[in-house]
Amino acid sequence: MQFFSDTIRKISRDGFWDNNVVFSQNLALCPLLAVTGTATNGLGMGLATLVVLTSSNAVVSLNRNLIAPEVRIPIFVLLIATLVTLVDMSMNAWMHEMHKVLGLFIPLIVTNCAILGRAESFASRQPLHYSIWDGFMMGIGFTFVLVVLGGAREITSAGTLFANADLLLGDTFSFLETTLIPNYKGFLLMALPPGGFIMLGFIIAGKRVIDRKMAAKAQILTEVESVVTENLRGDT
Repeated sequence: MQFFSDTIRKISRDGFWDNNVVFSQNLALCPLLAVTGTATNGLGMGLATLVVLTSSNAVVSLNRNLIAPEVRIPIFVLLIATLVTLVDMSMNAWMHEMHKVLGLFIPLIVTNCAILGRAESFASRQPLHYSIWDGFMMGIGFTFVLVVLGGAREITSAGTLFANADLLLGDTFSFLETTLIPNYKGFLLMALPPGGFIMLGFIIAGKRVIDRKMAAKAQILTEVESVVTENLRGDT
C-alpha cells in the first residue's frame, strides 16, 4: 500500500480543511472559545485533543469487531474517558503550569462531540491505519484553528504572540514569546468571550472566501483541460 494513496490524501484534506472540526462541523466550540485567549493556550488544548483523537480512533478501530452495536456508544465514551484521564494526569505531572491554565477544559475533552463522532462514523468502520491518520489529521485541523484563533485574539488584545510559551514547552521554547506591538494598550474585548465569537466569525468568513476562490480556479482549470482535450481529439 502506498502511504500517500488517494484515500490518505482525502482523509488529510478532510481533516485539515474540507471537513474541519470547527470550520465545517461547528463542533468543540466551547473549549475553542474558552481557552483561546492566547496562542499558547490554544496550542496546549489542541495537542491534548490531538492525542485523544488519534488514540481513541486507534483503540476503537482495533476493537470494532469485538464491540456489540447495541453498546457501542457507552463503550466508546468509556474508552475516550480513559484516554482523557491519562492525558490529564500526564499534563498534570509534566506540564503542571499549563494544566493549571487549561484547568477543567482538559477533562471536558470527554464531551467533545468531534471525538465521539469520529469514533462512531469513521474508526468503527475503517482499518487501523486509516483510523489513526483520520484522528491525527482531525486533531491537526482542530489545533490549527485553536492556534490561529488564539494568536489573532492575543495579538489584538495584548500585542503579543505565544505569551508564556515556556509553560507549555519548557524554557527551551521561550524564544516563541514575541511582542509584536510594543507599548500596546490592549483591546480588552478580544480577550473576553465575545471577542472569541467575533474573531471566529472573521476566520470562518475568510475560509469561505478562500474556498470560493479555490473552487473558481478549479473550474477554470477543468474548462481549460476540456478545451485542450477536445482540440487534441480534433487534431487526431
